[in-house]
Amino acid sequence: MDRRNFITNSALMTGGILVLPTITIARENNSNHVFSRPELRYSFDALTPFIDEKTMRIHYDKHYKGYTDNLNNALANNVRKGNTIEDILSNLNPDDTALRNNGGGYYNHRLFFDILSPDPQKEPSEKLMTSIIRDFGSFEEFKRLFNDESSKVFGSGWAWLILQENGKLAISSTHNQDNPLMPFAEKRGTPLIGLDVWEHAYYLNYQNKRGAYIDAFYEILDWEVVDGKFNNLMK
Repeated sequence: MDRRNFITNSALMTGGILVLPTITIARENNSNHVFSRPELRYSFDALTPFIDEKTMRIHYDKHYKGYTDNLNNALANNVRKGNTIEDILSNLNPDDTALRNNGGGYYNHRLFFDILSPDPQKEPSEKLMTSIIRDFGSFEEFKRLFNDESSKVFGSGWAWLILQENGKLAISSTHNQDNPLMPFAEKRGTPLIGLDVWEHAYYLNYQNKRGAYIDAFYEILDWEVVDGKFNNLMK
């Protein structure tokens, strides 16, 4: 159990891909099958100067909250109510825009805020580093490829480090609030890292300098959390 004391179940296979273990969090009202936002482990200003306080407040309290509320509304009379968010997204009908946009927005932001820390572990553990070197050549090459993928997203979207069904790591990107769990994703897998490259994630501080925001991301990316996700999936 890691320092944040959340409870994990063993990794599952859903729709042909590895799915992250279900996380039981105090604020998640699982008895009523209502999704809620896990509380941040850090204050809104704790990631300064890499992400400023105002951006964090707007991002967490407005954007993330909006996706969470709209997801719950979309599930109110839906047969998928009560399923995990991973199961909902892994079996998603692409024409169900309410679940696609808001379910994706909820899952993506939950991951994004989870992997950030004001006092992060700056590099992967030996086990994950070995996989990164195997699949990308080096840690620096991984960062170069991830930066390139993040930079080339046209408009709004996300960049991902994912673990595929074959046990290999891959880098991908998606538009809007899509993610690699979804059955129509170009590259499918379970996200380990998700970088939000919507302008609301960085514009107040970085304006049009997305590259500077991407570089700053590594200063607050907590590889200890990423290691935990990777190790749970590889069990």
